[in-house]
Amino acid sequence: MSDTRKDNLYIFDFDGTLTFKDSLIEFLRFAKGDAYTFALFFIYSPMLVLMKLGLYSNHKAKQKIFSFCFKGMLERDFDTICKNFAESKADLLRMEGLREIERLLERNDKVMVVSASIRNWTSPLLGTYFNITDNLKDKGVYVIGTEIEVVNGRVTGKFSSHNCYGQEKVNRINAILPNRKDYRIIAYGDSKGDKELLEMADESHYKPFRDGR
Repeated sequence: MSDTRKDNLYIFDFDGTLTFKDSLIEFLRFAKGDAYTFALFFIYSPMLVLMKLGLYSNHKAKQKIFSFCFKGMLERDFDTICKNFAESKADLLRMEGLREIERLLERNDKVMVVSASIRNWTSPLLGTYFNITDNLKDKGVYVIGTEIEVVNGRVTGKFSSHNCYGQEKVNRINAILPNRKDYRIIAYGDSKGDKELLEMADESHYKPFRDGR
């Protein structure tokens, strides 16, 4: 089957590709304050250094920090913070990237955002500009992210999915595509966490949307 007969699927990384800053850090600053966030990263700095060196799991490091901050919180309170964060911090998003997504949606191409960040705040952030859909057949942006565990209405501090980073991005994409061969995938990323995504795509763009806001 030639590419001209395939559906185009445009897949975007979130942090760094569609945002100016890491949304996890910005979310922690919003939810907990700058002093708390600075102290938190100071306390966990040895673990974070090991993570950067590839000697400690990215998944475990992020989960420890998330658990320290939000374990035991009511899910509805956490989601309220995420909603308020999205409303207050929409300027984190690169306008050039948003314009590209808008252009693709206007011509009825399929658009997906795949992020290691937690979906509870990535979806509302993107939702300030676009319709968020849970069905690729519908017009809008389909969002995949790291999922948090909730038991009896409270955040446990654990993730209910793998950290959506590296190969896990490809795994999550393949899990929801009925047939990978039916799609021509165009991917956008900016870091080593997007390496596998960019390699699996038919066309890839590294560090796009750097020419302006």
